[in-house]
Amino acid sequence: MSYEIIIQALWLVLPAYIANASALLVGGGTPIDFGKNWKDGKRILGDGKTWRGLITGALVGMTGGFGLSIVAKYAASSDFSFLGINDFTGFPLMIPVIASICFGALIGDIIESFFKRRIGKGRGEDWIPFDQIDFILGALFFSFVVAGVLQIIGLTNNNWFFESFSLWHILVLVFITPFFHLFANFVNKKAISKKLSK
Repeated sequence: MSYEIIIQALWLVLPAYIANASALLVGGGTPIDFGKNWKDGKRILGDGKTWRGLITGALVGMTGGFGLSIVAKYAASSDFSFLGINDFTGFPLMIPVIASICFGALIGDIIESFFKRRIGKGRGEDWIPFDQIDFILGALFFSFVVAGVLQIIGLTNNNWFFESFSLWHILVLVFITPFFHLFANFVNKKAISKKLSK
């Protein structure tokens, strides 16, 4: 497996990473579950999943994705063309494609939170490996569905998902993402601890 595969894989889900991080930073406000409990008496999702985090996080991720699409266009005609980075189909179909990656990532995280509450895991409590791959699986699934719909209704001749994601790309994301996530959490906890000690 070449380093180009790793770069391509991370490039494809960079909007999902941006959306996931942004949802944490801009979250707050009304919870998606409106504070309701499930029939087991536990919260459906919890206070950590909010409408503001979902919508704003996805929009920030999409903005980042649009920027990546522009960069990819320039890279294709430059010395970096050998990397083969993806432009998400270019304008205008990049809009639903990138939206599916960003909203898919956050919905994947929301679905994981539902099951996390069911087994008694609290907000911020680790649930390895699901905490680390939920948003990647959501991004992959929703972009797969949207790419299929775009092809079925005739807006694209080929399926963007199958053209963009090989089995190697998916394996890279499933195996590498948990390490990125754990490292980011470690750095975040260290930063908070340092701030509190001042």
